[in-house]
Amino acid sequence: MTTGHLHILCGKIASGKSTLAAKLSSSPATVLISEDIWLADLFGPEMAAIKDYVRCSARLRSVMEPHVVSLLNAGVSVVLDFPANTPNMRGWMKQIIVTAECGHTLHFLNVTDDVCRIRLQERNASGLHPFEVSDEQFEQITRHFIAPEVEEGFEIKEY
Repeated sequence: MTTGHLHILCGKIASGKSTLAAKLSSSPATVLISEDIWLADLFGPEMAAIKDYVRCSARLRSVMEPHVVSLLNAGVSVVLDFPANTPNMRGWMKQIIVTAECGHTLHFLNVTDDVCRIRLQERNASGLHPFEVSDEQFEQITRHFIAPEVEEGFEIKEY
């Protein structure tokens, strides 16, 4: 049986991860799983601070991992629109790849902070994204961003 392909996205807030995820998920037999949508629908009122995101995201990942593995093992490709922005988060994604024994691509959107800030302001003004991120939150979260390294063992495609 052929397994699906796992698409992973890495990039700072407003770098274009969700836009690329939507494009990638338009391929046949491909499912998009968006952390932002799931978090907003399941935990929206609980998501007031970054610590809330960390807690709720961990809960979501715990149920998503076996689900994503099942999809991949069924031959469905998955675009996992969760931020692969730290070695710890990428380690979780690596576990999915190992368990499912699937091919993967880590899409790294290497976008400057200035461009991300402009896009974030536009995104916040549009009201179309499930979460509004302040400049202060952008700075707090961006401090934790670590670009992927070849040594991590991912097939990296940089944009």
